[in-house]
Amino acid sequence: MDRSCSRAPRRRAVSGIVALGLAMTALTALPAAACSGRVFLDHDGDGRHDRGEPGLAGVAVSDGHTLVRTGADGRYRLPRGTALHFVVKPAGYVLGRRADGLPAHWARARGACADFALREDPRPAGELRVLLFADSQTRDAQEVEWFRRGIVERARITVSETVIRAGDGAGSTLPSRITVSDTVIPPALGVTLGDITNDDPALYPQLIEAVTSLGLPWLHAPGNHDVDLAAPADAGSLASFHAAFGPDTYAWEEAEASFIVFDDVIWQPYPGRKYIGGLREDQFAFLAAYLRDLPDDRPLVLAAHMPFFDDEPGIQTFRPADRERLFALLQRFEHVLLLTAHGHVQRHFFHEAGTGWHGARPLHEYNAGAACGSYWSGPLDADGIPLSTMADGTPKGWGELRLRGDGAYGLRWFIAEAASDPDTALALHAPQVLRRGSWPGQAVVANVFMGRADTRVEYRIDDGEWMPMVRVDQPDPRLLAENLRDDAAEELRAYDRLPEAAPSTHLWRGRLPTDLAAGEHRIEVRVRDPWRGEDIATTRYRLVDRDR
Repeated sequence: MDRSCSRAPRRRAVSGIVALGLAMTALTALPAAACSGRVFLDHDGDGRHDRGEPGLAGVAVSDGHTLVRTGADGRYRLPRGTALHFVVKPAGYVLGRRADGLPAHWARARGACADFALREDPRPAGELRVLLFADSQTRDAQEVEWFRRGIVERARITVSETVIRAGDGAGSTLPSRITVSDTVIPPALGVTLGDITNDDPALYPQLIEAVTSLGLPWLHAPGNHDVDLAAPADAGSLASFHAAFGPDTYAWEEAEASFIVFDDVIWQPYPGRKYIGGLREDQFAFLAAYLRDLPDDRPLVLAAHMPFFDDEPGIQTFRPADRERLFALLQRFEHVLLLTAHGHVQRHFFHEAGTGWHGARPLHEYNAGAACGSYWSGPLDADGIPLSTMADGTPKGWGELRLRGDGAYGLRWFIAEAASDPDTALALHAPQVLRRGSWPGQAVVANVFMGRADTRVEYRIDDGEWMPMVRVDQPDPRLLAENLRDDAAEELRAYDRLPEAAPSTHLWRGRLPTDLAAGEHRIEVRVRDPWRGEDIATTRYRLVDRDR
């Protein structure tokens, strides 16, 4: 025994602030003691371990750096007892909810590690439906209310009705596709891809209340607008996020896939660019430890905020060395899907050797559009919510992922405009009238919200032959028209005007013939999507004879 520990402490008068500082110095100087806890099967669902409730063996528990597995009795031991820690929810089980409605998959050790209560999952394995929100990015209580009514409530109605049709995959270079029956499958999980709020963590409780009202376990990744702006360095920049949502990097398992949700924002608060995409050493340690035990054919879904590709030529969005290191960890897996956000536009990117991916086939990254659209801007719709069309012409809304255990998956975008069908796949723009016999330089333009470079888009006039449309990199003329209306208005049409239209990656163009009979002509545009099958949209234009 160290007898010095038994001596009475010398009494000194110190201020409360100094005493607190001394206490914190003492705590940080001492190594954190290890702690232990248990993962058990909670038969009665009360969240407490009772006699007769067995421990669950082989379940992963982590502090975000070290990963351990429970023993035969469900016990685990972590080396750092003061750390925030979490259980990797195993497939076939469900977790209880915290007081705020979020999953009870994490805790902060206060002298002991937590016990994690699991129950058997009644959902049959086979196909998983996941709701995807990105960039809700609310600045105040008004925008939280718009998010609740304009996104959450519309999603609540839509998810109970929508059926994804079977795609034929014709002409697609996608690594996999999904064929879905006509059965409505309820969603079983929700994920928010960062920028939950817009630099105001005080809004987190209201945003949590909104998403948890859907009754799903909801996972959150932090974004660049979820950092604490006063933080002097990346370390400690997510204190508010941790307090509300728990770990910033963690895993979650369903029967169909493993989900890895992580922070990929490196906060660098000095003059110039405040952040860049990247990963920390502790995150690489966790990822390596978790992935090591997974079989090669286990589907992986990685959810983060910052895109892994460069947003603009010559400007790094994500640190190349970190991207290559991450991709090296993923390379052996046969089925990997990346989900990101941040850009307030909608894109699909396929990584190959040029971005550090050396897998057997291109790595698909779905860069999702924003729930807030263009930052809650533009005129109000019929429900009093800003239209907030994004700069690429995509309406604000939310995404949906469906996937199976064989790696097949399907993605879709739902639009949140009061006057539109939320399942609308494309929007058309065409002139209303043209002079018959004029040079056929005017066109119908189709914005296919989930379009990719290999998407087949065709059009026909009246009952004529189907003709291919040409993909173009240009602004959506529908948004350009709104820009001109804003320019011409002598007063603001809304609190904030819509963004300046930017070139879209999912726009197609087809020339309109002018050598047809005078009168009205129907334009049909069809899209063949490997995930949702065929969609058709129609509009009209008139040909008139005109004398000089």
